Amino acid sequence: MRIGLPKEIKNHEYRVGLTPAGVRELVSHGHEVVVQTAAGAEIGLSDDAYKAAGASVVDTAQEVFARAEMIIKVKEPQPAECAMLRAGQILYTYLHLAPDPVQTRALIDSKAICIAYETITGPGGGLPLLAPMSEVAGRMSIQAGAAHLEKSKGGMALLLGGVPGVAPAHVVIIGAGVVGTNALQIAVGMGARVTIIDKNLERLRALDVIFGNRVTTLCSNVQTIEDSAHAADLLIGGVLIPGAAAPKLVTRDMISHMKPGAVVVDVAIDQGGCFETSHPTTHTDPTFIVDNVVHYCVANMPGAVARTSTFALTNATIGHALAIADKGWRRALSDDPHLRAGLNVCEGHVTYKAVARALGFAYVAAESLLT
Repeated sequence: MRIGLPKEIKNHEYRVGLTPAGVRELVSHGHEVVVQTAAGAEIGLSDDAYKAAGASVVDTAQEVFARAEMIIKVKEPQPAECAMLRAGQILYTYLHLAPDPVQTRALIDSKAICIAYETITGPGGGLPLLAPMSEVAGRMSIQAGAAHLEKSKGGMALLLGGVPGVAPAHVVIIGAGVVGTNALQIAVGMGARVTIIDKNLERLRALDVIFGNRVTTLCSNVQTIEDSAHAADLLIGGVLIPGAAAPKLVTRDMISHMKPGAVVVDVAIDQGGCFETSHPTTHTDPTFIVDNVVHYCVANMPGAVARTSTFALTNATIGHALAIADKGWRRALSDDPHLRAGLNVCEGHVTYKAVARALGFAYVAAESLLT
């Protein structure tokens, strides 16, 4: 199979869908890889490194899309990229379709086979292709929140960990999954006072065993979310319903009663956000203020640490890429129900139930398109 690797074009997105090591794996299986020039240059992955791994390098994204049977990316295709997709071509990347009807319609119209990293499941449960970026984003959420608590960035002029004789900031984390757990690790390590909220009591028990009295665990309900939001100096939103739009757990009214200069970081913004006041921002202009509360809602947070993120992501994605290339998409998806869960749009149909429900499209089961 001929695989294409275009340069990412989303604002401040420097990650790349394959490392040279990933290219070498694909080439060793007898596949051809076409890489757009400078695709990894911003993170130290040169064209020469890709060539040494066996790829051919071309000048434009148009050449990559025209030649490739499968496109491997990181972020969802932008409008110009959607326009280059064609019927029968495989797109393997993050999609986050539930809050994005425009992209979903473009992918339907392309009649491409669109496989989303974020809904591929794992044998032991969980979302193994989403997990590496959730780990990065969870850890970054505390870094970003701590920075924006500084007065010069609009915050309330607090040092996250305090100093002897001065209380630390209070960090509240909604969601104890991968994002929340990684945010918790960094917040505790920086000396903050931390509360974590989740509806899964077993998960809270596990965190209590690990962190003991260094954290407060609360069962999620409207009252605990409201009370905790009002008490927070830094509020992290890390909830996820696989493939679906994030639930709006923090209302505009809750935000309006938070402390002036408090900071909220909505890590769920790729799926529409879990704060009612959220809207996507970029690394160029990462924050906005609502009711004197600083909102950090960057939709590709891991792009800021693109080298770390690229290697973490491609460690997780290369196995399925090889399966698709080796077997073809129909057999690969037929053989592996976990990979099949990643099929979101196929040959003009929406094949992921949560996306169809969120956007009002007809749902077609993936299995019906695999014969």
